[in-house]
Amino acid sequence: MAAVYTPLVSIALSMHNAAATIESAIRSLLAQSFVDWELIVLDDGSSDRSVELVQAFADDRIQVHSDGRQVGLATRLNQAIDLAHGRYIARMDADDVAYPERLARQVEFLEAHADVDVLGAGMMVFEGDGTPVGVFPSRATHEEICARPYSGFYLPHPSWIGKREWFKRWRYDPACRKAQDQDLLLRAYSTSRFAALPELLVGYRQDALAIRKSVLGRYYFSRAIFRVAHRDRDLGRGVVAIAAQAAKLGFDIFAIATGQARTFLRHRALPFSASQAGAWRDAWIASHSNPQ
Repeated sequence: MAAVYTPLVSIALSMHNAAATIESAIRSLLAQSFVDWELIVLDDGSSDRSVELVQAFADDRIQVHSDGRQVGLATRLNQAIDLAHGRYIARMDADDVAYPERLARQVEFLEAHADVDVLGAGMMVFEGDGTPVGVFPSRATHEEICARPYSGFYLPHPSWIGKREWFKRWRYDPACRKAQDQDLLLRAYSTSRFAALPELLVGYRQDALAIRKSVLGRYYFSRAIFRVAHRDRDLGRGVVAIAAQAAKLGFDIFAIATGQARTFLRHRALPFSASQAGAWRDAWIASHSNPQ
């Protein structure tokens, strides 16, 4: 019997009707300077050519799982956790781009800091044609990331890489349809250790702000706040935090209703330097080249 390949990193990627972007996401992984990885692609009931496009990549490190059902991101990521062989699990979205040094830099940090459970990185926000918009706000240390847990964590989900055993212990809540990452961090932060590299290592495709997505995101994070506040017997602070989420939802709805949603998203991103723009341009080009 052939030995099972055991990579250092397992990359978990869930997709749903991602035919327009999945090829560039995978090409950005094939362009990585770090090569000891496996890519676990979980198809969540796509009705387009997403699965066919992934299967067309001739690389034994890539595996795609498709059962025809749409069960949600949390369930698919838990499936990837169960399938993973690596010491570390990295996140990747089907419409994002990894800089060529992303895995190398993050693995180097984790190998040198055994106390860190989950590591993030800086992200360049970009529009569909590759135009850079700005830098996604983030924090570097555990104390900064967790300074206001009931208000959310500055640890962008698409940039995560962490210990497989940590993911197995905490897992995602399958009942969460949005804010799956914030729910997980809120449950785990008090007994975990987080960090993030300040350098930009992920390109994050900016979605349009939609009322339904905003409502679901605020609802599920509020639900997580209530559960953790109840667990920690801190209901007073939890109620205040939930009220703040309701106020933020009101602002989101106002921005969408008045046509200011795109402006709001742009203003939330931070300015970038010329060197950061150049590095992003190189990452974008790498994600659109054909290494096969």
